Order: sequence, then C-alpha cells, then structure tokens
Amino acid sequence: MSSSRLGLRLAACLLNISEARRKNIVENIAKAALLEKNGQTHPEVSVLNIFSDRDYNRSVITIAASVDDLGNSVLAACLEAFQSINMELQEGVHPCLGAVDLIPIYPLSGVSVEECGAVARSLAESLLLHVPGCSLFLFGEADLPEKRTLVQRRKQLGWFTRRDFSTLEPDLGAAPARRCGLTDSQDLAVGKEIAAAIRGSSVNGLKGVQAMAFPHEGKIEIACNVESFEDQEATET
Repeated sequence: MSSSRLGLRLAACLLNISEARRKNIVENIAKAALLEKNGQTHPEVSVLNIFSDRDYNRSVITIAASVDDLGNSVLAACLEAFQSINMELQEGVHPCLGAVDLIPIYPLSGVSVEECGAVARSLAESLLLHVPGCSLFLFGEADLPEKRTLVQRRKQLGWFTRRDFSTLEPDLGAAPARRCGLTDSQDLAVGKEIAAAIRGSSVNGLKGVQAMAFPHEGKIEIACNVESFEDQEATET
C-alpha cells in the first residue's frame, strides 16, 4: 500500500477467527483478503499482522485498506473462513461463538468511527447474501441506534458460558446453527477476581479496559482489550 498518496482514507479490521492450529487455513484466509475478484493482488489492501495462539485456537488477522475497499476484502476473508472452519470440531480455551467470531473495524487515517460503523453494517448485509444461515450480532457504531458495546453484547449473548444457542435472536440472519458453540474452560476463581478488578466496569477498574481470565500454556492468563481511551484522573475528579 503506497504511503505517498495524499488524502488516503484508511481503516483496519482485526478479524478474529476460531482457528490457529492449522497454519495453512489461517494463511489462506489472510490471502483471500488480498485478492481482487480477478485473482490479482489488490494494490491498496495489506495484511499487517497475523497473531495465532494454539491454546486459544484463535487467530487475529489485521487487514488494512482504503475505507472503500476494506469491506470487500474482509468479506472475502470471512467467506474463506466459513468454508474452512467447522465449529462442531473446534476446540480451544478462548470463548467463541462462530468460525468468524469478531469483525471490529477501526479508523486509521481520514476516516470517522461512524464511517467504520457503516462499513460494518454493509459487510453484515453482504455476509447474509453469501453465507446461508449466517447469524450476525452488531455492536458499537454498527449497532444503531443503541450502540451497545462489545462487552454488553457478549454478556447479553452469554458469550462466556452459553452452551445452547437455539434461543438466541440475532440482529441479522437466522438463529445460530450447530456449527456455532463455546469451548469448555476450567474454574478460574482467582483469575476472574483479578480480571473483575481490572475491567472498566468495576468501581476502581481501568476505564475503557475489558478483561477476562482463562487457562493458557499451563498458567492463568488475564487478557485485556482497550475499548476506548479515557483520562483516569479526569474521570475520578
């Protein structure tokens, strides 16, 4: 992607997929994002990073592109993921709901969060057309008019503990099929207490921070996401 072009409006997607143990599958999903319909590499789309964790059995593929091209690139990656990942066979310690588990879109340069929300909604509608039986749940700027946060949506859906998906009502699409499901986890009382103390929803937690605990590589890991940046001191005064 050329950085010399003036006025380039860029956005990024941190595509979360429920696969990390089959490297070729993850790479094929990333490659799908880079290709145009004619099979040629798209000149204004880049895969900046692939983070895979075997214990999680989860990968995060960072796709950056012009805001006008990002939706189609992410759609191509999602279609490859749906074809390659069977959630009835998926195992891992990280909670998940589907083969394509999370599609957050962020502004990078010259793009507003509202525009990213519009891209996300358009992408959701495209997935409905291309993936029969697809179930979609919206959050943030894509979730109009409520704009519920990711944490709110996950709590509503029982993302951490749910086993029966038959009663879920998605924002778009059909009720989740059996290919969707959560992985099992151990009793992590101490880790959960630490995560609860850190997360922004707690009285003395870090504002704008999400946290959860699960087993990882023989230890207890506290995973944190920064949802928004807030001045801690200003918030408390």
